[in-house]
Amino acid sequence: MAGKQFTESTKVSSIPSFNPLVQSFDLLSDNELEEKILTLNKKFWMTQNPQVKEQITAILDMYKAEMEGRRAKPKINSQDGDNSLDNLINIS
Repeated sequence: MAGKQFTESTKVSSIPSFNPLVQSFDLLSDNELEEKILTLNKKFWMTQNPQVKEQITAILDMYKAEMEGRRAKPKINSQDGDNSLDNLINIS
């Protein structure tokens, strides 16, 4: 039961968090998210420890997935507007 509560409380946006160091992307702006990605990239290349590199890669993947999701939302919303296929097909 305690394990179920832990996984439910560690959700990151729509992506479940697999790392307890990453709590929530909702609190980060786009600029802060990009800054975190840049900082982690620098730290990745600074370390020689393969286990640390593996953890940094996992966190970077989560940050990058969130950034891609944020960038895709406006594209999806603009496609749902006047240029959607439903509006282009005229059945008379």
